[in-house]
Amino acid sequence: MNEQLLHEPWLTWAMQIQAIAQNGLTYCKNVYDIERYEQLRDIAAKMLSYKTAIPKDKVKQLFCHEQGYQTPKIDTRAAIFKDDKILLVQESNGLWSLPGGWCDVLESINSNTIKETREEAGLDVVPQFIIAIHDQHKRNYPISSRIFLHKIEIYFA
Repeated sequence: MNEQLLHEPWLTWAMQIQAIAQNGLTYCKNVYDIERYEQLRDIAAKMLSYKTAIPKDKVKQLFCHEQGYQTPKIDTRAAIFKDDKILLVQESNGLWSLPGGWCDVLESINSNTIKETREEAGLDVVPQFIIAIHDQHKRNYPISSRIFLHKIEIYFA
C-alpha cells in the first residue's frame, strides 16, 4: 500500500466501519444484529480490497481477524489527588483501579483519559502531564497474553 493511500478519508471510514462491526459482534446477542455486523465487516473489507487491489480474502484475514473489542490496546488512567487521597473507581469485576480504560479507535490518549474519567467517576478533568507509561511486554505476563495483546498503559496526573 502506498503512502498516499494512508491519508485518504475512505481508509479512515473503512477502519471505523470495521471497528463498529467488531464492537457490535463482541457485545451483541441478537442473531439478526450479528448478521448485520458481519455484513458491515464484510463491506469494510471490500472497501479496502477495492481501493488497494489486495484480494478480499487476504484483507479479511488481516483486517477482520481480531476478536473482542476493537481497539489499539492502549489503556489510559487518571491519577486524581485530593489532599492525601487518590481517587479509585470500582470495576465491573469488583476490583478497584484508577479511572480509565481502553482507547477507542482514532481517539487520542488525552481525550480518552478525559472521556473515561467522566464516564467512570463523573468528573471533568484536564490531564496535566504523563506520570508513567507501562508496557505489558516488559513484565512477567504469560507468553500467550504477550503474543496476542500488546497493552500499553499511560497514566496522567
